[in-house]
Amino acid sequence: MSKRNVTEKKLVLPQVKKRLEALGEENLDQFQRRTLDYVLKFSKIEDPDSAEKLAMRLMSEFGVDEDEAVQIVNCMPTSLEELRTFLAGGRKIIEVSKLETIVGLLNEHRKLK
Repeated sequence: MSKRNVTEKKLVLPQVKKRLEALGEENLDQFQRRTLDYVLKFSKIEDPDSAEKLAMRLMSEFGVDEDEAVQIVNCMPTSLEELRTFLAGGRKIIEVSKLETIVGLLNEHRKLK
């Protein structure tokens, strides 16, 4: 038997979209099609690279955990109260000014509808 090393990487929704579209819609199974449909409807950022950079920036500049950063980018909260729900599980307390900066940063990256 051969051993396979499996690694897990957390992806933001635009990255999922890019990977599924790269496979080609005709090659997707039912679960993958549903996932692609979900991503098309709920992704709030168009560019996968921009979304990944935003998550990395949240982690480096604001000390947000990777799980929280990915969820914040996926949901793109619009207010301080919404943002706090994503950070409620953390042990760190983030200043209101930093939370406002994060919301402003998210607003800059939000795709227009």
